[in-house]
Amino acid sequence: MPPKVLIVYAGHKEVNIEREVLESYGAQVIAAEYPDSDEAKANYADCDALMVTIQPISAEHMDQMPKCKIICRIGTGLDAIDIPAATERGIWVTSVPDYSIDEVSSHAMAFVLALARNLFRHRAMSQTGSWRYQTERPIRRIAGQTMGILGIGRIGGASARKAKGLGFNVIACDPYVSDERFAELGAERVDFDTMMSRSDFVTLHVPLNNDTRKIIDARALSLMKPTAFLVNTARGDVVDIAALVDAVRSGTIEGAGIDVLPTEPPPADHPILHEEAILVTPHIAWASIESGFDVRERGATDVASVLLGRRPKYPANEVSATAASAR
Repeated sequence: MPPKVLIVYAGHKEVNIEREVLESYGAQVIAAEYPDSDEAKANYADCDALMVTIQPISAEHMDQMPKCKIICRIGTGLDAIDIPAATERGIWVTSVPDYSIDEVSSHAMAFVLALARNLFRHRAMSQTGSWRYQTERPIRRIAGQTMGILGIGRIGGASARKAKGLGFNVIACDPYVSDERFAELGAERVDFDTMMSRSDFVTLHVPLNNDTRKIIDARALSLMKPTAFLVNTARGDVVDIAALVDAVRSGTIEGAGIDVLPTEPPPADHPILHEEAILVTPHIAWASIESGFDVRERGATDVASVLLGRRPKYPANEVSATAASAR
């Protein structure tokens, strides 16, 4: 019997790219709408691999998949998957962390430029016939300002390079990165509080875990300059959204650019959607034609590698050869 790959996000998108890759390796592909759909449940018992996007996968799901060797997240964040439970059951968990480096870092810089130049406010004014050469608030030259970056891995590093190209002085906080990495990027290493207090813009590029959940809270925001801006293209729960709205309304900070929220989509009456100084986009920082292809092709290729008995390219856990072969 060919190995069976169960895809549980067909309710969101077509799966022709995944199907083409996996079938070229001899796998059978079953596409279900969601993890808890009847079709998905009917195929758990004999699936050899599971592919997801943002769908939560719990230990209970895994217990229904005694043959499963890999859960592949078609994307970057892994907070929706119970990784310890997968490790305990001998299941690899993978993601595709390199598929949208350019897109997300560019989106972060787009927020920075729009906020720095007050583009959306001035566009709204021009649409109502208010054609003024004076600015609504003082606008500072970008060159010479300070960009603070929380997390300078792949995307944070790309953001640092783009910020340097715009003329920013770059400071960064990342306890998991070497001094050599900071030197390579031309970024000054600082601690978290220093980054928050010195930066004119703070952009977030960290995964969501116990250390980063709501790391941007009322205390952190209170450290920022009243003229500073916050940008988040990482994970929604990295920021305390209620505290952010309060900080903008009270003048603690000038404004923000937010692409990710703790609950998506948010209620239509959520305050963050109606605060003029906060630009919100609907979780599209990753998006481009190229990234949409890359994430699906690379994820499917990694699944095929594991089914062939190889180590995945981007494992989020470690699975012993004995545990893997037992499945």
